Amino acid sequence: MIELLSPAGSMEALRAAVQNGADAVYLGYGDFNARRNAKNFNAEELREAICYCHVRGVQVHMTLNIVVSDKEMRRAAETIHTAAALGIDAFIVQDPGVVALCRQIAPHVPIHASTQMSIHSLEGVLQAAQMGCSRVVLARELPKEEIAFICQNSPVEIEVFVHGALCMCYSGQCYLSSVIGSRSGNRGQCAQPCRMAYGYGRYEESRYPLSLKDNCLVEHLHELHDMGVKSIKIEGRMKRPEYVAIVTRIYRSVLDGKPVTEQDLQELEAAFSRQGFTKGYYEGKTGSHMFGIHLDEQPDEALFASARESYERGENPRVPVQFYAIVKPGEESQLAVEDDRGNVCRTRGPVPEIGRMRELTKERLTEQLCKTGGTPYYCAGARIMLDQGLMLSASAINAMRREVLDQLTALRGRVELKKMGRYSELAPYDGVAGEAKLTVCVRTADQITAKLLSMSPAVLYVPLSELLEHPEVLEKIPVETELTAVLPRVIRDTERTAWASALAQAERMGVRHVLTGNLGQLRLAQSKGFGVRGDFGLNVYNSRTMHYLREHEVESQLLSFEMTLPQIRDISKAVPVEVLVYGRLPLMLMENCVIKNRTGVCSCDSPTKLIDRMGEEFPVLKDPGTCRNVLYNGKKLYMLDKLDRLRGMGIWAHRLNFTTENPAEVDAVLSQYYGRGEFDPGTCTRGLYARGVE
Repeated sequence: MIELLSPAGSMEALRAAVQNGADAVYLGYGDFNARRNAKNFNAEELREAICYCHVRGVQVHMTLNIVVSDKEMRRAAETIHTAAALGIDAFIVQDPGVVALCRQIAPHVPIHASTQMSIHSLEGVLQAAQMGCSRVVLARELPKEEIAFICQNSPVEIEVFVHGALCMCYSGQCYLSSVIGSRSGNRGQCAQPCRMAYGYGRYEESRYPLSLKDNCLVEHLHELHDMGVKSIKIEGRMKRPEYVAIVTRIYRSVLDGKPVTEQDLQELEAAFSRQGFTKGYYEGKTGSHMFGIHLDEQPDEALFASARESYERGENPRVPVQFYAIVKPGEESQLAVEDDRGNVCRTRGPVPEIGRMRELTKERLTEQLCKTGGTPYYCAGARIMLDQGLMLSASAINAMRREVLDQLTALRGRVELKKMGRYSELAPYDGVAGEAKLTVCVRTADQITAKLLSMSPAVLYVPLSELLEHPEVLEKIPVETELTAVLPRVIRDTERTAWASALAQAERMGVRHVLTGNLGQLRLAQSKGFGVRGDFGLNVYNSRTMHYLREHEVESQLLSFEMTLPQIRDISKAVPVEVLVYGRLPLMLMENCVIKNRTGVCSCDSPTKLIDRMGEEFPVLKDPGTCRNVLYNGKKLYMLDKLDRLRGMGIWAHRLNFTTENPAEVDAVLSQYYGRGEFDPGTCTRGLYARGVE
């Protein structure tokens, strides 16, 4: 049976989900979750929530879906320990370092790979399974054919978002909020700047090119079930409890076999929408029709009042129980109850009287036992041994029924103690002594200038598609320079064969290393015999993730540009560390083409730019070798005059990233690298190295 997983941003929302048919809820406890601005739960509330859900047969999944710094790691371990001791059923995790921590502290609790891990292929699912995850939440951009393929071949459970907000960017790959406002989506503080207006070239003609409509797959639930999807997920931990109640109720009714009605669709839209819904990603039909904004309209008070009543009026019994009663003359009456888990609770009552005026019948006793209102239970049957001519009062029967059900509630809510692990520090790695090397990443072959080659960078990163189009590049590379092919961050299963063929061609050309920003591609590249270097898309933010990469023989890693300089200094250099010191920061990786949505024509080789209300420009470029867009920051990261501040940190290499630069601009930057250049605040930024992110 497919699981219906609903959001619980508060205890009230949790009750709304449970009373309307959720099989599981997901919630945040503490600071390590991607909705840190939700109410979330403290320890006592979490205890209450888990007990409430477990009594009613509902699982509780806890979000740990942000990247965690080294200084926070011990506190994260305490959070994991507390939640596990209270009986949490699963952790939803983004950070490989936190996955390792969960396995160390609470090895008995299942780990679900968050959609923030950017898993969009079978290779990624297999990597997550190898990491220790028992379930993977797939990227929301995947069409049904690819979901089905993954389900058919996955060794672990697959979870799919079916309703709620869609991000324009692949989850885990968005840095827009952090770069423009220091509120990082990877740290649970996204300010949703994608929902704001932007102009194409000029703000006066602004639209909402980054604001997608909400997802709605209520008409495809049985199709998802047939694919083998284990869990369907409703987004909305920041939404009000009435929203949770309405959406959960409708999805529950459809899962239970009722057809989707026009009223269902109207109520879903009334609960929350952005000018309607979309299923464009699921159907593989992207385009301008997928976009919309939320309009401040008067809510449907009658609908919301009905939703509130569904969880405020009391219980919607959902746990079937079987009663067993024995009533014999001269003996204490006996009552037992058994639930769907095989738990049995017993009690005894008074000795029955002789029924002189009226005797107890099996029908009347059954009727009395079925009066379970106000509890989570309903009577699925009663087996009764009753001698004739006896009488037992209704109050006595009620008292026994209440007694066994109270026992059952205590039993179902009890937490089974499990053996926990202990937090331990990692072996330190100080990194490389001496001066950092230079590495350079280009976007196009014409950026590989003679000056660049004369500087013999330690590594030259070139998109794989550019290498195949310009094989003459290989003849120019100095012996001292390692040529490394850059893979796109997204390689879906339908694209795997083509990219595997491209890798084979690159190998024949003499390329031996690749740069990847996705865990799934780690498997793909290493299976083909390539050495692997890690890019920013892996969101490496702590030492435990660095140790994970060391275990998997990653040869170097570009640290997250959301880190501060002290964090870079203190992180364990378990693999050689690169730090980005120049270049436009990539802010969004988009499946839905911003350029085509404007013109209606596929012209993503023609760069464009978005303008925000402050006049800031954001170039939009094609991701090399794909039809996906990357939104870049208007100002370039510039640390060339501050390289002294990076000395003594154990850094292996400084990375220069070239995107929109022409050959002359490339040469100018290379000169500034050794001449230590001059910072221009009009065109450049220090990024997040000083101010950090929330």
